[in-house]
Amino acid sequence: MKIVIPGGTGQVGTILNRALTAAGHEVVVLTRAPRRAGEVHWDGESRGAWFAEIDGSDAVVNLAGRSVSCRYTEANLAEMMNSRVRSAEIVGEAVAAAARPPRAWLQMSTATVYAHRFDAANDEATGLIGGAEPGVPGYWGYSVDIARAWERAQQQAATPDTRRVALRAAMVMSPDRGGVFDVLQRLARLGLGGPVAGGRQYVSWIHDRDFVRAVEFLIEREDIAGPVNLAAPEPLPQRTLMRELRAARGIPVGLPATAWMAELGAFALRSDTELLLKSRRVVPGRLLDEGFAFRYTGWRPAVEDLVARSRGRTEG
Repeated sequence: MKIVIPGGTGQVGTILNRALTAAGHEVVVLTRAPRRAGEVHWDGESRGAWFAEIDGSDAVVNLAGRSVSCRYTEANLAEMMNSRVRSAEIVGEAVAAAARPPRAWLQMSTATVYAHRFDAANDEATGLIGGAEPGVPGYWGYSVDIARAWERAQQQAATPDTRRVALRAAMVMSPDRGGVFDVLQRLARLGLGGPVAGGRQYVSWIHDRDFVRAVEFLIEREDIAGPVNLAAPEPLPQRTLMRELRAARGIPVGLPATAWMAELGAFALRSDTELLLKSRRVVPGRLLDEGFAFRYTGWRPAVEDLVARSRGRTEG
């Protein structure tokens, strides 16, 4: 298959490109700064020669959008909104203009669309959309607004011959440098891998190999459309996630952090505490219902594999 990945030079795009290429697919990455074979220029907002890559392709997996790893200033939030919405709109225009449109358009979204909660898990059918939860910072609602606008841009595209799937992805865990798992390992090695603000908040995650397999599954399954949660079946509290990561690394102690300490740390890392404190209890209802078989349902075998790969014990 020919698969086009707009915004495919980040961590998730690199994982996907590597795996799909190894599987024998033709992968074209749309990027602002092409540097190697298989990369084509686009700016994420306007028409261009890249439209020809969409025409005749089998699938598009749009990952474009400003990284959430930043301070949630008014300017950064506006850039997150604009980059996500406009890139989805222009991909929709390219699909609509194609003489031979792709069979599937998978659009990145986020599990952050769901409410901060502890009492029950969020699946696609019964999950609570966030934005109005009591007792959380008001600006958290803007992340939900971004996610909803992102998905709406895909839903409103005039692409009747192309099946559309919104990927409500949890944290993709891989051993690659600079990814979220790499950051968590670094914190643990520094002795900072303890509970944050009590550690009750749930973390939803997905192993990188299951993420790739789920994307392939959704490209192939012509009967699945709409929002799909890309998350392992067993989200877990942050304190448990870090305890098992420390165990896999052989690190006995992780210092706890209060909410204000987390705020200082996030400020130093130029990130935001929402990424640490929001309880993302998300489960893959549709994937399980449709027969997708996760290789890593629980965190312990997943973290053992990720640690081993990050140490170079195995390839890939």
